Amino acid sequence: MRLDRLKILIVDDNKHTRLLLAQILRAVGITQTFEASDGAEGLQALHNHAVDIVLTDLAMEPVDGIAFARLIRTAPESPNSMVPVIMITGHATLKRIAEARDAGVNEFMAKPMTARGVLERLQLVIDHPRPFIRSDDYFGPDRRRRTDPRYDGPWRRAGDKGEVLSIQL
Repeated sequence: MRLDRLKILIVDDNKHTRLLLAQILRAVGITQTFEASDGAEGLQALHNHAVDIVLTDLAMEPVDGIAFARLIRTAPESPNSMVPVIMITGHATLKRIAEARDAGVNEFMAKPMTARGVLERLQLVIDHPRPFIRSDDYFGPDRRRRTDPRYDGPWRRAGDKGEVLSIQL
């Protein structure tokens, strides 16, 4: 990974957390970081800077990380709806993880964060990006992490019988 070329946006309402993340990133060679204190500022920062990855907290006011991720993915004025989003939070309940996933977050990391954890999440979004999916009610990275080698249907749904209707013109 050429980390020195990455531009990362850090969005967190806690200045100390932003400082810690910036220090972790600098320690691994990432020097181009931008900061915002909530999702609204983060969206503005995305307009002002071409970033490669977003690191965001979940619990912020007035625009939290879930709403921020949804804005990135679906707002018409979003400058980069496919930017990888890594959510960092101290509220790592299954419900909150599902909310983040359904908002289009690529990776999730629970606090307390470590340099190793940050690097692992960066490596996942860089080296193993998931394809993006668009449906009536979702746009974002594929929420399914596992591929079942026994399944041969086109839609990867449990109820899918693998039948494909052909349309003749």
